[in-house]
Amino acid sequence: MFRVVNSPSRPVTVLTKSDVLDGLFAVWDDIETLLGDLPDSQWTTATSLPGWNVQDVVSHMIGTESFLEQLPSPESDIDVSTLEHVRNPIGVMNEQWVRGLRHYSPAEMLDRFRSITERRRAALTAMSDDEWMQVTATPAGPDSYARFMRVRVFDCWMHEHDIREAVGAPLPAAELDSPGTQLALDEMTASMGFVVGKRAGAPEGARVVLELTGPLARTINVEVAGRAKVVESFGDAEPTTTITVDGLLFTRLAGGRTTAAEHPDEIAYGGDAAVGRRIVEHLDYVI
Repeated sequence: MFRVVNSPSRPVTVLTKSDVLDGLFAVWDDIETLLGDLPDSQWTTATSLPGWNVQDVVSHMIGTESFLEQLPSPESDIDVSTLEHVRNPIGVMNEQWVRGLRHYSPAEMLDRFRSITERRRAALTAMSDDEWMQVTATPAGPDSYARFMRVRVFDCWMHEHDIREAVGAPLPAAELDSPGTQLALDEMTASMGFVVGKRAGAPEGARVVLELTGPLARTINVEVAGRAKVVESFGDAEPTTTITVDGLLFTRLAGGRTTAAEHPDEIAYGGDAAVGRRIVEHLDYVI
């Protein structure tokens, strides 16, 4: 889940339903295949998320989709709000599902994942275009339900890679890029104005280029002109700061799964390097 980076005064995000759902369903399929291949012993492997192992990550995904189906959270055996890694009401709900499903076997967990995603596929496929574009509360602030579902693509895609990283099963470079990957990157790109302007405090007039390399290559331009925002280009102006980083590493940094200090030789800066370093140090915008 994410901090609010939108406001009601901003335009509603318009996304094609079939494109987003194709990406979301493909990510769910990939996760189901990944989980089906895991030996039971790997479900207890710790992930980069504090306090969560592989099974806990799956519980979280089941819980979020269950919440969207208006199913109640399990009763918790403790006050989960007192746990160090639980920082807000969303975290409380997540932890209720995590603790509530810990007694299930891996086979039962996989069945539950399949069951809830099948229900969600049916509900989302049946949704009308008006419902798809209805403004609602989303993890990124008030926006269209379409934006909410792109956030779900991002969240599930990130958790697939949390699991892959934990069990040592990374995707081959040739398989990293996919429609789901591009939607996840689109969602992260949409938050970079918030990261550069609000979190990192880039100065007025800054023109920042995030150059992602490798299989997830793309260029993200952020201009600070009163308010920081993502732009197609800077016109004839040159960037004031450039940051070059592998695309997958960028997603891990922005998701708070690792830090710049752990990758000192994998990030390059140009122009105002001090601003670049401050941006990378504040890339983590998720809750």
